Amino acid sequence: MEFLARELTRSGHPFRAAVFDFDGTVSMLRCGWEAVMEQIMEEELADAPIEAEARTSLIRRYIAESTGIQTIYQMEWLAGQVETLCGRKPLDPWEYKDRYNAALMAAIDSRLAELEAGGSRENWLVPGSREYLCLLKEAGVRVYIASGTDEEDVRREAALLGIAELVEEIHGAPHRRKDCSKEAVIREILQNGGLHGRELLVAGDGRVEIELGREVGALTIGIASRELRPGDGMNPEKRQKLRKAGADYLAADFRPLVAQWQADEEVGG
Repeated sequence: MEFLARELTRSGHPFRAAVFDFDGTVSMLRCGWEAVMEQIMEEELADAPIEAEARTSLIRRYIAESTGIQTIYQMEWLAGQVETLCGRKPLDPWEYKDRYNAALMAAIDSRLAELEAGGSRENWLVPGSREYLCLLKEAGVRVYIASGTDEEDVRREAALLGIAELVEEIHGAPHRRKDCSKEAVIREILQNGGLHGRELLVAGDGRVEIELGREVGALTIGIASRELRPGDGMNPEKRQKLRKAGADYLAADFRPLVAQWQADEEVGG
């Protein structure tokens, strides 16, 4: 872990509300989504007159940089590349999104079925995430989920993981609409709650939510999770990206925060 701040302990925290990203921050159900999206983009841009290596590099760089935004905006980028690089009319971005969602759900259906059959939630939670959310709830901090994934899916997956009961509200992308964003959720919480600066905590594994948190002066936690190998230290690519975004605190998962909070609780009695 890096940059452990007194503000993140039980007695030191100033925040009254918290905004958490979902995929890669709390949930690992969709781990591997990058490869699914890359495949969709590779197929659609296969006829682009550039070297295959350059095409793959372009796609991977964009996916890494855009992590955290609504999927439809990533599909709009794809449509733009089809028109610019391939010189042909692209499909409607919503069609690309439908194709991506279908491929992703095919890849993770077995994980959802495992949970629905009573399988262990811990297999698909970022380590320490549920425990940390419990501690925040017990401390009276209002917690919100804000995700670029379709809201219906976020709600279903949060319920299966036992997260829904710990948060005030869940915000995801509404069906066939682009009017939900993490920025809008953050600003609404600040305005309606009369909060400012570090009274808000923002946690995520992508630069988008960290940069949004920094813009409003929130305390930010960057989770450089290894979704395919949890417990194996920080993901170096995520770590670099989150440091660049200006995260106040970096860790591979929430276990160090839980341990520090509980230790502070014992000292404080």
